[in-house]
Amino acid sequence: MNGKIITFGEIMLRLSKPEHYRIMQGNTFNGNYGGSEANVAVSLSMLGDDVEYVTRVPDNAVGEAALMHLRQYGLNVKHVVRGGKRLGTYYFEASAAMRGSKVVYDRDESSFNTLQYGDIDWEPIFKDAALFHCSGITCATSQAALDTTMDAVRMAFERGIELTCDINYRGNLWKYPGANAQKALQDLMQYSSFIFGDQNEWYVASGLKPIPFTALDESYQFDLDAYEEYFAKLHEMFPRCKRMLIAHRNQLSFQHHVNAGVLWSEGKIYTSRIYDINPIVDQMGVGDAWVAAFMHARKKWGDDDQRCLEFSVSASALKNTVAGDQNLVTEEEILSNMTSFGGRIQR
Repeated sequence: MNGKIITFGEIMLRLSKPEHYRIMQGNTFNGNYGGSEANVAVSLSMLGDDVEYVTRVPDNAVGEAALMHLRQYGLNVKHVVRGGKRLGTYYFEASAAMRGSKVVYDRDESSFNTLQYGDIDWEPIFKDAALFHCSGITCATSQAALDTTMDAVRMAFERGIELTCDINYRGNLWKYPGANAQKALQDLMQYSSFIFGDQNEWYVASGLKPIPFTALDESYQFDLDAYEEYFAKLHEMFPRCKRMLIAHRNQLSFQHHVNAGVLWSEGKIYTSRIYDINPIVDQMGVGDAWVAAFMHARKKWGDDDQRCLEFSVSASALKNTVAGDQNLVTEEEILSNMTSFGGRIQR
């Protein structure tokens, strides 16, 4: 898989209270940029890949600041469309002890939310492209965003560009008239050769009861027979898909998670090492880090499925230690984390 990687979605400003304050406390917010597909793009660029990010931002200083943030990580943003009134935002309240984290979206009437079908010319974007990645979040923002995504997907498919999708189900976003999350997600997944999601997202998209992940530590054993049956049914639903991945996370507390992954690859099942992560620094963007790392691993190591899975889960585990939405780690750090040397001082 040589060539440019394209990701498409909404970049937003994340506003967080410092020191585990609640949203109604204090007078200060910390700002970070985020958004699933932007997070994937930044991770890929950190890993050395050629990435272009496509979105729509307001034609003002705030929109330019968001693009400057992406440029500093080496992203190509030359086909970003400018227009609309405002950048989408979301407010994040970090978890503490038994209190869970909270997200409040403020993205109605944002530049991306008011995207019109036809605003993006995909022809020059897909020149020299090898892979196109999008997610269910983009499809959930508006009918025009869904139509634009599916237009790009079909065009990429016709050109032989590999397609990947992250199910990324966000129930609070599917609010526009006629929105049908399951149908839209299934339409998107029918074209994808790689599909990512956690247990609940796969359930929303497929209707199949998920397999529980109850790991308390690294001694947990996966029920391979159950996964064989489960993936066989999924493959009947999405016959074009070559690789399906499930991200597992068991939250023992809000600062203590157990993470792992399962990969179905053309009839074979692979399970990853289990990571016991305590304490969690920031869990936002963990799935995006996992997706990006698998895409990078596939590009570098091809059909070595076990290595690709281990690399992606290692990357997602590391994201839990990085503040902000984006996984600012290198390939060397991810590989180191896959061995007993992870966490040591690098001299």
